[in-house]
Amino acid sequence: MKRQKTISPVDGSVYVERPLAEAAEIDATLDRAMTAQKNWRQVPLGDRLVLLGRFVEAMEANADAIGVELAWQMGRPVRYGAMEIRRGFAERARYMIEIAPRALADLAVEPKQGFTRFIRREPVGVVFTIAPWNYPYLTSVNSIVPAIAAGNAVVLKHSAQTPLCAERYAEAFRAAGLPEGVFSFLHLSHEDVERVIGDSRVGFVAFTGSVAGGHAVQRAAAGRFIGTALELGGKDPAYVRHDADLAHAVENLVDGAMFNSGQSCCGIERIYVHERLYDEFVERAVKLTGEYVLGNPLDPATTLGPMVRTAAAEFVRGQIAEAVSMGAAAHVDIPDREGTPYLSPRVLTGVSHKMRVMTEETFGPVAPVMRVSSDDEAVALMNDSAYGLTAAIWTSDAGAAVEIGGRIETGTWFQNRCDYLDPALAWTGVRDSGRGCALSVLGYEQLTRPKSFHMRQ
Repeated sequence: MKRQKTISPVDGSVYVERPLAEAAEIDATLDRAMTAQKNWRQVPLGDRLVLLGRFVEAMEANADAIGVELAWQMGRPVRYGAMEIRRGFAERARYMIEIAPRALADLAVEPKQGFTRFIRREPVGVVFTIAPWNYPYLTSVNSIVPAIAAGNAVVLKHSAQTPLCAERYAEAFRAAGLPEGVFSFLHLSHEDVERVIGDSRVGFVAFTGSVAGGHAVQRAAAGRFIGTALELGGKDPAYVRHDADLAHAVENLVDGAMFNSGQSCCGIERIYVHERLYDEFVERAVKLTGEYVLGNPLDPATTLGPMVRTAAAEFVRGQIAEAVSMGAAAHVDIPDREGTPYLSPRVLTGVSHKMRVMTEETFGPVAPVMRVSSDDEAVALMNDSAYGLTAAIWTSDAGAAVEIGGRIETGTWFQNRCDYLDPALAWTGVRDSGRGCALSVLGYEQLTRPKSFHMRQ
């Protein structure tokens, strides 16, 4: 029997070890999910939503323990770990529960004499969710809660770096009284993930991960007529306009670039600052970044933990070194711990789009800052990317924010904030940031299929 091992970035030890599911277990799990879903879809929506509410409460009750587990599994400081459950997870779950009656209601069409006509949203069946390690609950809740609310069953495959997250989900659903088989999880190899995607018992795939992973999901699903939602990478830009509140911009953008050690798909990865504010912005950003405490994530004083693994940190170090060799300057005097996942945060100046740090996803605690002289220059540079997940502007002119936002190729456009998902808004991307739409009323559309009723009286 093959086993997967989770190596902790805290100290390099094996924190979790689990057997990978074998063919018989995979087959039995999909059978149970398919059978359970047929019964679950008949449960009244109100009853399904009450049960989901109990599930959220069960997750919140374990938030502190989950925070410690996250520190060991992926390195986030314990001072922030429980927030993923108590804030983002609970906010998104409860919002999707609240809007479910409206999102799943029959859609009326204009009256026609002698006929009754409407469109009903029916569940797609078994939803296969493939979740990443960086925000293991925030990314997975986007599909799991609305899928179950809509009458689907869910099979979760979580990252090998955060396998305990799948088990925590299962515990909370059991505590809430969810019927067996409506939610289940599998620890799988890459090859078995592809086989599950290709299995006729799966009706939809929700994947969050890398661009390469998204292509692999698309290939695995190519022989079937099922939907796939792909939330992939980002190289999210920010523009600090000449009329910005500078203190607010610095505070938001440093946090947006450094939180979770920069390991966020919608974190800030490149900053364009108008020349009027550039020098002062850099001075303040360097000072604020220098206040981070890099260290063991289990220490409550730590504000910046290790990256998920040493190889990830070395990749970022390589981007920084290349940029410096091409003329960039690296600021902040927090000593780096080379050869470990503990990577010092950096603000880079003197950067250009000839450098990988401005064009290739970094996924680390780095804030490259580039001077611009106009809105048009900022727009051109922001759009010069293979990605398009989020983008942000800091300005006191709401009209300018809307006008500039209309020119930016992105899934979400922010004014005076960043690195946040509002569950009332569609979460989507363009180009290599993926396809599909999670959250909001629209998020229910990909987890259901329309069925038309056309009845002559």
